[in-house]
Amino acid sequence: MSLRQCFHQFEVSTKGRGFYEITDLLAEWLELQKARQGLLVLHLKHTSASLLIQENADPEVRLDLERFFLRLIPDGDSLFQHTVEGEDDMPAHVRTAITSVNLCIPVRSGAMTLGTWQGVFIWEHREIPHRRFLEVCFTGE
Repeated sequence: MSLRQCFHQFEVSTKGRGFYEITDLLAEWLELQKARQGLLVLHLKHTSASLLIQENADPEVRLDLERFFLRLIPDGDSLFQHTVEGEDDMPAHVRTAITSVNLCIPVRSGAMTLGTWQGVFIWEHREIPHRRFLEVCFTGE
């Protein structure tokens, strides 16, 4: 068995707040790397968007998550002083702080070991479009 590492940076354009599934993008990249088994590490290089493994079958799940976070961390809350880029600026940072910008996903038989209804998403927390940069690293065989 010979371990190797493969690195890549993806650029993902968002159209504003919401979920952007990247499962197929990652699966295609793993296939190009001829990955068999190992670990896929993801790192989103931003403080106002996050990474999430979530249900990819029923879009209502993601809409409910968005509604919950809007209630939990509303845009324009007077608590926040950091509003340099608008009313959604600091709420986006808080959302990222309580979610994550890193994920580790085991790879077996050339595929991510996701559950039946699981997908990998970038969760954009800002209202306006952004270009998001995702670093990926596969370590394994």
